[in-house]
Amino acid sequence: MARVPVAATAAVRRTADRAGRALHALARRRPGRRKGPVPELAPRENPYTRALGLLCVVLLGAWLGLLVVGDVRVPVGPMNTTMTLRPSLTGGTKINISPLGALELRSHEAPLRLDVDVDRLDPERSQALVEHPERLAGLQDEVVRDVEHGTLDLAVRSCIAVVVGAGALGLAVYRRPRRALVAGSLALCLLAASGATAFATWKPESVLEPKYSGLLASAPSLVGDARSIVSEFDVYQKELARLVTNVTKLYDVTSTLPVYEPDPTTIRVLHVSDIHLNPASWKIIASLVKQYAVDVIVDSGDTMDHGSAAENSFLDPIPDLGAPYVWVRGNHDSRETQRYLEHLKNVRVLDDGRAVTVAGLRFAGIGDPQFTPDRAVAPGGDAAEDLAGARLASALRDQRAAGTPVDIAVAHEPLAARGTDGQVPLVLAGHLHHEEMEVMKYGTRLRVEGSTGGSGLRAVERDYPAPIEASVLYLDRDTRRLQAWDEIRLGGLGLTTAEVSRHLPEENRP
Repeated sequence: MARVPVAATAAVRRTADRAGRALHALARRRPGRRKGPVPELAPRENPYTRALGLLCVVLLGAWLGLLVVGDVRVPVGPMNTTMTLRPSLTGGTKINISPLGALELRSHEAPLRLDVDVDRLDPERSQALVEHPERLAGLQDEVVRDVEHGTLDLAVRSCIAVVVGAGALGLAVYRRPRRALVAGSLALCLLAASGATAFATWKPESVLEPKYSGLLASAPSLVGDARSIVSEFDVYQKELARLVTNVTKLYDVTSTLPVYEPDPTTIRVLHVSDIHLNPASWKIIASLVKQYAVDVIVDSGDTMDHGSAAENSFLDPIPDLGAPYVWVRGNHDSRETQRYLEHLKNVRVLDDGRAVTVAGLRFAGIGDPQFTPDRAVAPGGDAAEDLAGARLASALRDQRAAGTPVDIAVAHEPLAARGTDGQVPLVLAGHLHHEEMEVMKYGTRLRVEGSTGGSGLRAVERDYPAPIEASVLYLDRDTRRLQAWDEIRLGGLGLTTAEVSRHLPEENRP
């Protein structure tokens, strides 16, 4: 092997040393003195992307924390409950009373919903109330103390849950304690802001207008009595006690349906419309009459589909529904249908503005001037409906002049019903297959009912079956003015559950 000269080796070593010193100096040179861009090993992270990622970590971690450890078990009166905060776009409070159903209250507007699950009824505390009814007088204060204690515990536990959840997820994602601390702090600030929003928008009167979902038979007992709620409501605490008392009674009759005691000073009117030959409607109406102790049923038309004589036998169950039946003709009901109903027991047919008194209320109505299944006759359109409304308004004025003012007017088409504005306190209509409530310009309240037949055969024409809708109207027996109403909605072809929403006119709100 050839030997390398010593001089050459030394020269190479000196050259390498000079190159190393030059590279070292270049690396230490200040950025402002660089002569050219220095390539980076990886692109820098976009600050907006980084902020969005941190926000996702905070929200997901807070939600997981609430889901895992964010609930509190609290005894409320004779019941054991579980209180939980849940993220929500609409806020509010949901009270789950298994197996009876659930009550939803629009108690606040915030991205948090309060869920209260009634787990079980404590037998010892419940028996104590049964054996010592005088303790019900102090139930209100007891419930308030229990709810306040549970709410405080829930607030503390929720703060810990969101901080731990967001911090743990931040540590798992970023592997940096500082990022995890930032995520936990942001989650706590977010929860505090949501709590402040809920406090600022808190509406204790929301208990007056609950929305019930569950077994239809349990609705009256859970929602409560309209008249008593209007007259006896003082503070939110009293209604909490009423709710606890109602639930106690329901659990006390475990094997039977709860008994609903009607208020003797209230007249209950069941408003139905647009049955369209759905035979299931008669069973639903009979059930509502029984559960709500209905005094009179008002049908605002379109009971039939074609108005033929062959359909008349469909009307035969009406006399056995359990309450007087007031009816007006719709655009799918023929004159022959009207004549058939006039001869049925317990049925009062309204037409041409004539008035009748049923269950202490005076009704007047007019049939729809159009019969649309008859293709041989050109429809009159809006002009015919306007004329029918004018005729009904004239009849109402005549009744008032005679000293027998009408309490409720009935028409099928809302356009005709609008002609009665200023002549009657309340007018009922249908035709649109969805519910509406409106106070018109001169003070008359227009109530448009949905389809109690779920649109009949048309129920299956849409992507989802049309709902079955009806309303219970509560009127004062002395003044015969509307006190409240319950909107009842059954899910299309499924008849085992229902939604019941309580509403009060503005003048009856405490």
